[in-house]
Amino acid sequence: MSTPFTLDDLRRILREGSGDSPGLDGEFADIEFEDLGYESLALLETTGRIKREFGVTLDDDAVVAVTTPRALVDLVNEQLLEAPQPS
Repeated sequence: MSTPFTLDDLRRILREGSGDSPGLDGEFADIEFEDLGYESLALLETTGRIKREFGVTLDDDAVVAVTTPRALVDLVNEQLLEAPQPS
């Protein structure tokens, strides 16, 4: 299995791609992205960065369905588990 994608990874990617949000300083896992100030364009940028760094391509419909950082981390990790492993 690949290294798991963590909330800290997501926090870093959100900050690098879309700027800082005060909500990222504390426990943010279950706060909705909208309440954190991240709209759909920011999430598209985030999924692009996830693809480049972790090799995970996320389905647009699946991304739209996740509303919290925890749900996005879980989605990325599901994809990492399903990815073919090098032999």
